[in-house]
Amino acid sequence: MTTVQDGLRELTEYLQRERDVPWDEVIVEHPAREARLLLAYAMSVPAERLTLLAYDALDEATLETAYVLGSRRRMGEPASHIVGSRAFYGRDFFVDGRVLDPRPETETLVDAALDAPFTEVLDLGTGSGALIVTLLAERPDSLGIATDISSDALEVAQQNAVTHGTVDRIGFVESDWFQGVGGLFDLIVSNPPYIAADEMDDLQPEVRLYEPRIALTDEADGLSAYRKIVAGAPGHLTPGGRLIVEIGPTQARAVSQMMKDAGFRGVVVTLDLDGRDRVVQGIWPAAGQENCG
Repeated sequence: MTTVQDGLRELTEYLQRERDVPWDEVIVEHPAREARLLLAYAMSVPAERLTLLAYDALDEATLETAYVLGSRRRMGEPASHIVGSRAFYGRDFFVDGRVLDPRPETETLVDAALDAPFTEVLDLGTGSGALIVTLLAERPDSLGIATDISSDALEVAQQNAVTHGTVDRIGFVESDWFQGVGGLFDLIVSNPPYIAADEMDDLQPEVRLYEPRIALTDEADGLSAYRKIVAGAPGHLTPGGRLIVEIGPTQARAVSQMMKDAGFRGVVVTLDLDGRDRVVQGIWPAAGQENCG
């Protein structure tokens, strides 16, 4: 009898095995974790239940299905696309090839935003909606606007807002950054495309080939989006409002200086759990506070 534990071990070994076709090779960095995710999906049970089911019988058809899923993963398709969701800040978000996968590192931005009160949020380049949906779910009295230049991305974001009960508090706007956005907000957040064009070839295949290029790179130096966001934010922030953006690990100095030059005060950089620069935030000063740090 093949047990769930046996199947999990076999699938993990399969994901670890070197490929016979080098040009299709994908390194699965966390084979045990992804094997658990794929097997649970094949069994139609939550991944956390596999431990409880470890000694239950695993039928051949289900194991075969899991191997098919594993084969797709070995060819480079992200596990999140295969199972249709990605965990973020304790919630499962629907994702597919229309949006960027929400990463654990982006939770650093959520933590920074939740450090102070807010009632009206603008999420620029919302993608899957992970940021604004999470923020509004954590702050039930808040409202928000989510923008994206991609109508396809907005469809995904709206679906996630429905799933997590925030859709009635979010307006979805097809917009190129601030274009088409009116009003003032006490919090603006964004995880913009920050990979330089000449760095794209170095990305893992599951990122480079399966996630939307427009969400990854500005096709320039990786800083174009920040220039537009920082320039436009003062016209959309209340006095004392915050601008918080995710950055690449080498961009803290440049983005911090942009904010300071634009008149933001209290500009700080926050590290992610791996100790890398991940978030830059600044406060738009109230009248009379323009020169206060």
